[in-house]
Amino acid sequence: MIVPAHLVLAATLGGASATASLPSQDTTALEFAGFRAGSRLDELEALARRARGRIRCHRAKADPRVSECHGGATDSALGGPVRLWISAIDSVASVITLSAPVAPGRLEAWRRALERRYGRVEVRAQGTQRMMQWVRRGRMLRLTWRTDREGITASVSLVDGPVLDAWGRDRSADPSP
Repeated sequence: MIVPAHLVLAATLGGASATASLPSQDTTALEFAGFRAGSRLDELEALARRARGRIRCHRAKADPRVSECHGGATDSALGGPVRLWISAIDSVASVITLSAPVAPGRLEAWRRALERRYGRVEVRAQGTQRMMQWVRRGRMLRLTWRTDREGITASVSLVDGPVLDAWGRDRSADPSP
């Protein structure tokens, strides 16, 4: 399913952003364990291979510029195996999600690493789901987790707004349905 860029941006960039205790390093290129929205697919494939994983991509039927990729990776920086989902436009990642069932210590390690790099942000709750979000120059990184009977499931999502915006502009200029 392809979601219009303006809807993705409204849903993802509208939440809390880091405002307190910002680190002094350049943090505009939001990334997690080397995964960065805005990366080229060949870079992400190489990163997944180095993390003992792989990614398989398929072109969307509705728009051949869009690729949907699935896979997995395992790496010490990730604390174990993760599932990968990537949406790419013209071979550039617009949205990346890494997800996994996690032990409490692994979730805390992800959270600490993100706070060290991007600063502390408020934890937001909706039902059993919790989330923390950082936004920099139209890019977003969100850590989400929920607890249920099976344990904790966590995900890190990275969104590159400029890539989605460019695709949305290109699609709105296209007169075909």
